[in-house]
Amino acid sequence: MPRKNDIIASQQTLRKGRGALSNKTGRFQPLHSEWDDGICGPSPVTECRRVDARTIISRNTSPDLPFEQSINPYQGCEHGCVYCYARPSHAYLDLSPGLDFETRLTYKHNAAQQLERELQRPGYRCKPITIGANTDPYQPVEKEHGITRQLLQVLQRYRHPVALITKGALITRDLDILAEMASEQLCSVAISITTLDPQLKRNMEPRAASANARLAAVEALAAAGVPVTVLFAPVIPALNDCDMEKILARSADAGATGAAYMLLRLPLEIRELFFEWLQRHYPLKADHVISLLRQSRGGADYDSRFGHRMRGTGTFADLLEQRFAISCRNLGLKYGESVPQRTDLFSPNKGNEQIDLFT
Repeated sequence: MPRKNDIIASQQTLRKGRGALSNKTGRFQPLHSEWDDGICGPSPVTECRRVDARTIISRNTSPDLPFEQSINPYQGCEHGCVYCYARPSHAYLDLSPGLDFETRLTYKHNAAQQLERELQRPGYRCKPITIGANTDPYQPVEKEHGITRQLLQVLQRYRHPVALITKGALITRDLDILAEMASEQLCSVAISITTLDPQLKRNMEPRAASANARLAAVEALAAAGVPVTVLFAPVIPALNDCDMEKILARSADAGATGAAYMLLRLPLEIRELFFEWLQRHYPLKADHVISLLRQSRGGADYDSRFGHRMRGTGTFADLLEQRFAISCRNLGLKYGESVPQRTDLFSPNKGNEQIDLFT
């Protein structure tokens, strides 16, 4: 059962098209502040500020992640997914992981130029780059700024392998690049689909594409020869886990070749944001959802240990893994597929050629 005072019904006004219900100060700010529904605070209209990136490729050594290099064209994400594990990173900008995360964004206008510089460095070793590991590269502001497409143009020219993670249907805009790269085993895509329930999607991922739009993107990518993995992530017990088998079946029908899943994670500020959201939207299910989450985290709200944080432990977590494995086997989906990508085609001498990065 939830611990005393863990969940307090939110009195905040629901904001159309926004996931978080509050905008509490980040953990590094000494003062606590709250928006006052637009009376005293800023309006929750999306702002996307231009920043200069000093470097663009991030590197990690996490044993839980299937990649070593990644790029995030944007900070913050307008999709507004209430569960997003990237929300706490906004605190490093002295902004709130709540509404600020989905309304006060930045775009790295020089990302493509910085990428080209880094690829040309003499000591650079070619390893696949993942775009979208933190915030979505095809969120709505990509239509205006096109940073993701610029990055893909550079990677295509250098024949550098790339993997994309998104829940944005806008990815089909770049089929011309992705199909050509996939023909040389230089590209793969992971599409996240969390629910087939339109109302749950609107509440949980207010500005993300619908499930049908994402499935259509899977079909278009697969038809163009781009390997697609479907991500059923995050799994929220008693809220969306019932959709697992149906999502996998429809994804396989659309042409996906692999599938993976992750259990909901609640690090740092996400815990309070999610509990607040859960109590407001699904008060009758809240206690049960939290109980199952805690059963899967050894009685805690979050377990940060490598090897445990993505899957959880205990009866519910074990049953979830069995269900997922059986569905993948029955549907011919590779469980946790990691698509092989070539690195031997990388051509750093392409830096001597010219390209219009803004077409």
